[in-house]
Amino acid sequence: MKPFEQIIYSNTPAIGKVVDFDPTKDKLLPLDFTSNNKELTDEILDDTDLFSNFINQKLKDSGACYGIGGYDEHRTIYSRSTHFDTEEEPRRLHLGVDIWGASGTPVYNFYDARVHSFANNNHFGDYGATIIMTYEIDGLTFNALYGHLSAASLEGLEPGQFISKGARFAEFGIQKENGGWPPHLHFQIIQNMYGLKGDY
Repeated sequence: MKPFEQIIYSNTPAIGKVVDFDPTKDKLLPLDFTSNNKELTDEILDDTDLFSNFINQKLKDSGACYGIGGYDEHRTIYSRSTHFDTEEEPRRLHLGVDIWGASGTPVYNFYDARVHSFANNNHFGDYGATIIMTYEIDGLTFNALYGHLSAASLEGLEPGQFISKGARFAEFGIQKENGGWPPHLHFQIIQNMYGLKGDY
């Protein structure tokens, strides 16, 4: 087991929630956004309203409170955005976990942290409103990126600002302010920011 995994597992009781979820009654729905999902037609992917309706219907039909998009998933859906579909370095690999749900869904800080940086990455298909937090657990320092937030989530933030564990500090954004996606949270752990701010 890698050092990061060891520290997280050993501190599991001290780590809080990111969204409201009751494991005794709430259901999660895995969502596949690779080329294996033949239901996701070009027509759906080219129209954010149709894409949102597709996800909402899936959640409704399954009785799930959230859809979950996988880590390390090769996503052909990134081709919907010219920001990522470049000849030089097309983006296809998903390096976070997505939590798909309603706009306005509260986002909580899972552990004491400080604001590393934030930005409104408002290209179509990008993260939209984005907050990056810095954490230190048992001597290990790492960052977490929270993407596709509401624009209001960025108001009043300052680099270095302390955010306590359990604090509601953001919410899922609507498509007009989250990069043109159906409402969801992109959550990604980053050990080295390589000098980047507000994006990764």
